[in-house]
Amino acid sequence: MPVSPANQSWSTRGTAAWLAGLLALGCSADGDSGAEVPRIALQPTAASAIPDAILGTAPPPQGANVHYVPGDTATRGYLAVPEGDGPFPTLVLIHEWNGLVDRVRQMADAFAAEGYIALAADLYSGRTGSNPEENRALTQEVRANETAMIANLDAAARFLRERSDVTGKVAAMGWCFGGGVALSYALGGENHEGTAIFYGSLVEDPEILRAITHEVYGTFAEMDGGIPPDQVNRFAAALDAVGIENDIHIYDDVNHGFWLRVDGNQELREAPALDAWQRLKAYLGRVLAD
Repeated sequence: MPVSPANQSWSTRGTAAWLAGLLALGCSADGDSGAEVPRIALQPTAASAIPDAILGTAPPPQGANVHYVPGDTATRGYLAVPEGDGPFPTLVLIHEWNGLVDRVRQMADAFAAEGYIALAADLYSGRTGSNPEENRALTQEVRANETAMIANLDAAARFLRERSDVTGKVAAMGWCFGGGVALSYALGGENHEGTAIFYGSLVEDPEILRAITHEVYGTFAEMDGGIPPDQVNRFAAALDAVGIENDIHIYDDVNHGFWLRVDGNQELREAPALDAWQRLKAYLGRVLAD
């Protein structure tokens, strides 16, 4: 689907500045698995704090764009690496329906500050949407070729595992469209250690879910008309039925999308977002532990 240059993830001027910054740091714009990227200071959030990324107060992204699919120069993810020698556990982040935008890049930086190497995947070949019609067309295009979608995420996981500073353990997580994709990846991708779903589309058939090999995390919203609580409860029951450990929670009084954009209604969203963040950190600690 054509998307105007204004809707690309980086403007021409922004790309030039980014490239100049990489060159100054001795970094590779191609981002192969051995390339150097800017490092993010290790600054885990305090027990009662949530990442600035979801509050809308984070600085501009500090990592680097990378090509992680061999032979594919259109697909460009975003890599955030913490300071230190590691080894670090790793995360594949999967964007919302509008594509890989700065809020997701900033979230990758936040995970790097927590001690994870985070790769924000690009399922739209460098494109982003600027309205619901464009976003819907992009999601439909990806979902029409799930083999290619899974291959993209397999490439992301391999890109991370091939680094010399990692533990080899990978979890995938996403929001909205990306949350549903994360579940699809748990069902059909190469083996990985964790799946975190934020208000993504669900599967309720226990026999299909039996393919998952790890504990599943899920955060959902009571006021979400697209993924209502009864559907979430059926999903959790199906996981239980086939013995898949899970931490699934529905938060009262909030709607779809509340977690990644707490700044949309901070008074209402901050408390559930903090609880979801604390649960997420505990979950990742369990599934990615050495």
